[in-house]
Amino acid sequence: MATAAPRQDPTDEGLTVTEAKDWAAGIPGAAHSLRIAQQQMGVKRTALTLLRVNQVDGFDCPGCAWPEGQDRGHLEFCENGAKAVAEEATLRRVTREFFAEHSLADLAGKSDYWLGQQGRLTEPMYKAPDADHYRPVGWPEAFRITADALRVCAPDEAVFYTSGRTSNEAAFLYQLMVRRYGTNNLPDCSNMCHESSGSALSETLGVGKGSVSLDDLYKADLIIVVGQNPGTNHPRMLTALERAKRAGAQIVAVNPLPEAGLIRFKNPQTVRGLVGSGTALADAFLQIRLGGDLALFRALGRLLLEAEDRAPGHVLDQAFIEQHTHGFDAYAKDVRETSWDDVLEATGLPREQIEALAKRVLAARNIIVCWAMGLTQHKHAVPTIREIVNFLLLRGNVGRPGAGVCPVRGHSNVQGDRTMGIYEKPPAKFLDALAAEFGFEPPREHGYDTVDAIRAMRDGKVKVFFAVGGNFVNATPDTAVTEAAVRNCALTVQVSTKLNRSHAVTGRAALILPTLGRTERDVQEGGEQFVTVEDSMSMVHASRGRLEPASPQLKSEVAIVAGLARELFGDRVTDGAESIEWSWLAADYDRIRERVERVVPGFADFNKRVREPGGFQLPHGPRDSRTFPTATGKANFTVNALEVLRVPQGHLLLQTVRSHDQYNTTIYGLDDRYRGVKQGRRVVFVNPVDLAGLGIADGDRVDLVSVWQDGVERRAADFRVVSYPTARGCAASYFPETNVLVPLDSTAQVSNTPTSKSVVVRLVPAGAPAGVAAEASADG
Repeated sequence: MATAAPRQDPTDEGLTVTEAKDWAAGIPGAAHSLRIAQQQMGVKRTALTLLRVNQVDGFDCPGCAWPEGQDRGHLEFCENGAKAVAEEATLRRVTREFFAEHSLADLAGKSDYWLGQQGRLTEPMYKAPDADHYRPVGWPEAFRITADALRVCAPDEAVFYTSGRTSNEAAFLYQLMVRRYGTNNLPDCSNMCHESSGSALSETLGVGKGSVSLDDLYKADLIIVVGQNPGTNHPRMLTALERAKRAGAQIVAVNPLPEAGLIRFKNPQTVRGLVGSGTALADAFLQIRLGGDLALFRALGRLLLEAEDRAPGHVLDQAFIEQHTHGFDAYAKDVRETSWDDVLEATGLPREQIEALAKRVLAARNIIVCWAMGLTQHKHAVPTIREIVNFLLLRGNVGRPGAGVCPVRGHSNVQGDRTMGIYEKPPAKFLDALAAEFGFEPPREHGYDTVDAIRAMRDGKVKVFFAVGGNFVNATPDTAVTEAAVRNCALTVQVSTKLNRSHAVTGRAALILPTLGRTERDVQEGGEQFVTVEDSMSMVHASRGRLEPASPQLKSEVAIVAGLARELFGDRVTDGAESIEWSWLAADYDRIRERVERVVPGFADFNKRVREPGGFQLPHGPRDSRTFPTATGKANFTVNALEVLRVPQGHLLLQTVRSHDQYNTTIYGLDDRYRGVKQGRRVVFVNPVDLAGLGIADGDRVDLVSVWQDGVERRAADFRVVSYPTARGCAASYFPETNVLVPLDSTAQVSNTPTSKSVVVRLVPAGAPAGVAAEASADG
């Protein structure tokens, strides 16, 4: 039976810490997911809904972007996927009475967990300037308020944000509306996550996406998983790794934290996983220091070159290098000069462990490297991923079965949104095709990415902020700066399914526009609709919701975008050369897909192919034919500086991470089962040797203070210290609580992604005034 939303906001008073686990999933994972589902949906709704997740005729999970494959079972969801579905299909509702009871100030004082637990939004709400409560507003008035605010702006004084869950159809129509309005201010969540991957891969391979499919994993000899915790962030990946292991692959985990999912996996859909010992996944674990990954792959490159010297023609793929790559000689010269002292200091690894990994590499023909935000959120993230490409190119591990690059995207359809044109720096070819198809000249000047959008709002250069999905305030860095920036806007608009902190931190006026979720039926004038999404491996497939909408006042994202565009531009059939019929497009999503087909490469026969079971895979030159659409026409070796992250004595390198009861900024619960944390989130994980050097004990209460060149103190207060086997000199803590520590101007080279995985911090006694440090100093 479904339970009511909590009235009280829980605290960390009951926080306890027990021993961390060395295996993932199993019976506890299955039981926990079902318990949360039943609390939110009730027994019958749970059964009907979960059986449709990731099915060919069902809906795409609103969680991660891991692909499904062709041979699907009846239960195609993981623990965290079940939580995501449950929170969207919940029976809890947020009504106008709720907003009458809770002022904006009251909501701003609530935790993310409490806000999310209140349930689904049910009607448009408006906060007028100087008001402290939202009030109900009709859709026509909501569109008018937004359009009026946009009309008094110059186009570049508005920012249009997108989260990853937006469908292809909504994303395409959204970018069309924004560019018709006259700006490329289209930041999205990719800017904070895999922007570094796209930047590095576009430069080196010519396509900013992964080059492997699920089948490639099962043909690989060696899979290196770097800077990724699939047990929490992409749990269905564990099933694929288990299958790859049984097919003969070796798996190496490279991470500052030991993660249960990569140690042992108890597959809850097998007898062995439920009652047996499960499958040991990682054959080796390299506990690397934060930011040391570039040095590791540089060292592997040097070892491969030296092995080639000893056995010419038997190590490197010389034919591939000569025919398909550019820049090898400069790369090889630089790598041969690599200092082992720098490598060992940067990685924190013994040389023997790196050499042992090199032996595994030499014994493997087909190699895949997977990574996530553990690589992408460092200052040198883009050079690091370039170095991974260098490593793979040496032995021809791009463009053949069982080999390639595998950036694992964190949010369903975040990759599809970019394919549809959600990008602040659109390529000229895309804009040319848009102009030819729709008869208007789109803006050519690059727009704001996420970090630049915050700076512009802070500086008074942006008046309107419009977000389709997401929780911008809590997903972004430098929380105090971001919140002040958002409050500096004249109007903020959030298209959302549920409450989050971005509804409580607003511009002078604010709108909440409630939208359909993936689980719900989408009926337009042309009948019942489906949408499409693109997964992490470039497969495009359909998603069809079946549940009745949470409220009759909900509109689809497509309908919301079309409604606003109609208010802004009118709904005429033609305007000179222009041909955009917003209502007509929104009435039948096949019409949107027909326009996508004529603008976006790879979508020929879109409507036909997406109706085939499992959909279709987009073309990828490096993968399909070893053709590389780079500036040189070949795959590019690059020369990347090896930077050793050094911190002042008595300080640590902090990475922000998710708990297991969390997906992005959505908090499902207050436990982190795998790390042994229960009923609380304000914890910091520190190596026991570092704690001893700092004179801090397990269980002490500390404030985390970040150190940055601007001299501004950024402090996250009152965290319980947890003695934990992190890499020496490194610490970890949950976001969004520690986003306050990430300086807005500390970003990755090239990609401008916030450096949330390498924050220099010191630990001070809780409540201590500025400048007070721990008594002793860490020597690491």
